[in-house]
Amino acid sequence: MIAEPAALTFRQALLAMLGVSLVLMLSALDQTVIGNALPSIVAQLQGFELYAWVATGYLLASIVTIPVFGRLGDYFGRKPFVLAATVLFTLASLVCALAPSMPWLVAGRVMQGIGGGMLVGTAFACVPELFPDTAQRLRWQMLLSTMFSVINSIGPGLGGYLTGQFGWRSVFWLNLPLGALALFFAWRYLPWYRPQRSAPVRLDWLGALLVVLSLGGLQLFVEHLSNGSAATSLVLAAITLAAWLGLVWQQRRCPNPLLPGALFADRSVRLLFVLAVLAGGVMFTLLFYLPLLLQGGYGYSPVEAGLLITPLALSITLGAIVNSRLMTRLANPNWLPLGGFTALLCACAALAAVGREAGFNTLLGLILLAGLGLGFVFLNLTVFTQTLAERQYLGIATALQQSLRLVGGLLGTALMASLVNLLYARYVQVALQASGDLHALARLADPQVLMSAAGELPMAELQLARQALVQALGSGLLGCALCALLALLVMSRLPAVDLGERRALR
Repeated sequence: MIAEPAALTFRQALLAMLGVSLVLMLSALDQTVIGNALPSIVAQLQGFELYAWVATGYLLASIVTIPVFGRLGDYFGRKPFVLAATVLFTLASLVCALAPSMPWLVAGRVMQGIGGGMLVGTAFACVPELFPDTAQRLRWQMLLSTMFSVINSIGPGLGGYLTGQFGWRSVFWLNLPLGALALFFAWRYLPWYRPQRSAPVRLDWLGALLVVLSLGGLQLFVEHLSNGSAATSLVLAAITLAAWLGLVWQQRRCPNPLLPGALFADRSVRLLFVLAVLAGGVMFTLLFYLPLLLQGGYGYSPVEAGLLITPLALSITLGAIVNSRLMTRLANPNWLPLGGFTALLCACAALAAVGREAGFNTLLGLILLAGLGLGFVFLNLTVFTQTLAERQYLGIATALQQSLRLVGGLLGTALMASLVNLLYARYVQVALQASGDLHALARLADPQVLMSAAGELPMAELQLARQALVQALGSGLLGCALCALLALLVMSRLPAVDLGERRALR
């Protein structure tokens, strides 16, 4: 049982939330600042086949650590894990900054993912713990989500500027002073509420291992569909299926499961978790592959691509601000995420349809629309989940909402990687056959050429390769549109959420 915290003064609340905000800023900034640097990273370190792993290595590590440390926070309080996560994340950024190769960078990103998962799993759960009153909690949650969106909006432009001016390593060097600042404020001002425990702590470590095997196996299976052997794909499919079945069995028999069955008993909470997967898949696919589309497909520089991608996160902020003003005034706040998913559907479908003929302003408008849609989705999913979840599961429910977004991101980026590897080479081959110039196939078959040797290609070959990349990524964007459409169908089944009450406190 968690001891009811004493009410905070305004100054105490402000300083405590400043500590939480600075810590979350590390994770928020890294979600968007790295995407715009990825093409430059691949150009220098080579290894385009590991492009997706720079994203998915981080996501996979975060997916597991978010629920684990969400539960540990329920047992021991949040503050120790917030501090440990900040230290680990900062050190991992140093590893990434010094990376001499893509495998080294992926290893550093996995370390960052562990730290980032600890941050998200504990820092977001501090809000309902610090502010048990529903109205006060809602105001601070909106403020925190808005701050998160603001930092996200700074990331792409900052990443493009730093990469263009100082090289991609500066993106990671930036985290060192920010990490030190976040560590000071969290250590100095974040309260430590120690839960009252009457039983020894038991964690579902086997469940965590099975989560890693099931999601990691699924990711590898999806990636090998495009360029792996049939035998390898079958083995990975078997491992993934066995891990999923083992996870279900473990969660049913374990007295302290990583994923409490009672949390999934509420149909509305289950639907919110499904929506988190779908929304996360679309968001992370856009964050990590729009830079590749803009730089590799359209030929924009990192700075120009940053100017285009910045509105994605900037409009997420705008959407979140408008959303926060409206959500408590509507009789049915479900209309807000319904509108968000509709905007996301239109934006992704249009980005897939416009092709290479789209100009700067057209791309800018569509990216703005996509961000606006996401701004009307994520805040609501978090607040709805915290409103509907029982008090005893509040920490793990909040952590799972964040974690399942990463699950969606993991699957979305892995599927996009497979589509790019499969379709790009096919489109290049078809185009070269039509022009009778198949001798250039070996030179253009790998998208890596658009990042590391674009200036050395004849103009005709360069345009052909860029067109193939845009077509391949367009297929993935159509997949994002389908995810948004599925989310609309799921949202239509979610009963109206009453933000004025919490069932757990009735």
